Amino acid sequence: MKKTVICVLACAMLGIASCNKFEHQPEERILLGDVFDPTDKEGVQAKAYLFGIYSFLPNGFNRITGDMLDAATDDAVPSSETSDIRLFTNGQLTAVNYPDNNWQNSYTIIRRANVFLQNISVVPIPENMIRRYKAEARFLRAFAYFELLKRYGGIPIVGDNIFELSDDLNIPRSSYAECVDLIANECEAIKGDLPAASSALLTTTEYGRVTNEAALALKLRLYLYAASPLFNGGGVSVNPQIKLLNGYPNKDNGRWTRVLSTAEELIAKGYHKLPAGTGSIAYANIFTTKVNTDIIFAKQSANSTSLEANNAPVGYVAPAASNGRTSPTQNFVNAFPMDTGLPYVGLSTDLSQYENRDPRLKAILFYNGVRWLSRPIETFEGGLDKPNKPFLNQTKTAYYLRKFLGDFTNATTYANQSHNFPYFRYAEVILSYAEALNEVGRTEDAVKQITLIRARAGIKPGNNSRYGISEGIAQTAMRDLIKNERRIELAFEEHRFWDIRRWKDAGDIKNSLKGLVLHKSGASVTAIEQMLTPFHFETKYYHMPIPYSETSKNRALIQNEGYY
Repeated sequence: MKKTVICVLACAMLGIASCNKFEHQPEERILLGDVFDPTDKEGVQAKAYLFGIYSFLPNGFNRITGDMLDAATDDAVPSSETSDIRLFTNGQLTAVNYPDNNWQNSYTIIRRANVFLQNISVVPIPENMIRRYKAEARFLRAFAYFELLKRYGGIPIVGDNIFELSDDLNIPRSSYAECVDLIANECEAIKGDLPAASSALLTTTEYGRVTNEAALALKLRLYLYAASPLFNGGGVSVNPQIKLLNGYPNKDNGRWTRVLSTAEELIAKGYHKLPAGTGSIAYANIFTTKVNTDIIFAKQSANSTSLEANNAPVGYVAPAASNGRTSPTQNFVNAFPMDTGLPYVGLSTDLSQYENRDPRLKAILFYNGVRWLSRPIETFEGGLDKPNKPFLNQTKTAYYLRKFLGDFTNATTYANQSHNFPYFRYAEVILSYAEALNEVGRTEDAVKQITLIRARAGIKPGNNSRYGISEGIAQTAMRDLIKNERRIELAFEEHRFWDIRRWKDAGDIKNSLKGLVLHKSGASVTAIEQMLTPFHFETKYYHMPIPYSETSKNRALIQNEGYY
């Protein structure tokens, strides 16, 4: 039995569904007495089980068959011609081939959290520790429900139930409103039992566990989505029953006040803030420093060179060989303002366009001539990083993704680097707060929040200290500016994909994606703009298809409109 316990615990910690030993009943039921042991005074087995639940959270980064989720937006395209990420943009997405199926993982989290909550009280550890452990499990369960909600709309709520194989599992979807209330109430109920970030980070062993601020950050994002056009009375479904599953049937601008109050509560905690420093280096360091005040909650990973190997330019050889999986678009480059905060108005084909721009551009993108691994990158046709060799992935836009990578500018090979995927950042809190302020008519207050982000980015304040934001800016113009600021600041953190949906902007992208083709003649490099593969978007893609494997098992599940 002890060998079986070790096997299950190891699998839980590594995020593996099961070991080689076959079980005739759910493994949690067989091992309850071993994991939740009344004689385990330190709670070692129960704590390991709890930490194992964390492992089922989304991995982030190149998780869609090797590609970033943002490669299915207007910010990037996949370098590979065969990537499954293309299903989001080529009009072929179905309930059978959906490449971001999070259903099983999320309900695994929910089930395991319920097992933990039902059994942890028998372990003879201090009551305050039990309260914290329970709060962590409830947060992970709430986070799993949110991950389902943002993809599918209302989903089956199972409460504290732990179902057996013989139970009736035909459980219908709850309404969108019911799911929002459930997640929000959970966050509110547990926040007092979770430590503040300032105390949780006293030791590095605590980093990565759920804090009070993480619960507020989840609640904030939940309310932000719920107040947004797609879900706040602007649903695209025709069927009245499905409309209730996909959002609120009526628009209520008062829903933005919930965003405001939650953001203000989180900000008032005082620990999380934008880290000191400005410019591209300060921005880049956020993602390669394990513990910093911007990161509220992140996926914990061992140091590695995986991101460099996946995303850096392709012209290097082992041990620094890379696959260049992500090709950022010229559309994304055009989104960056000048370092004065004013929009860029030059030509997309002007190769001096990268100078005097928002410093974050150099922290997020590789472009021709940038130094990396002790040489300039060559993304012109036939260059080292766009050699046009058969069967080789290479940039389709003359750009590669630099964000999240270590600084190997003058190195000759890669070294292990911290790559913790950020689920919640303080910068997102500020941007969400600004969006809500603007939506309730407090546009000038929203300006003040955006200037915080721009100041840290290294934008010049200007004579009026508005960082390029015009005096008396109108609400509609400020809305567009906030959207653009989120696009830049939160790039490739899996926000853009969901933002263009909640704003109902995805249909405007259509066939507009562009990249550059560079030609070198002697010492001179010239650029032409080239249209990329068309971005195909249909109204049904505002919501994801419930996997066919689930609707075939649970006959009470109603599929989202347009999918079969």
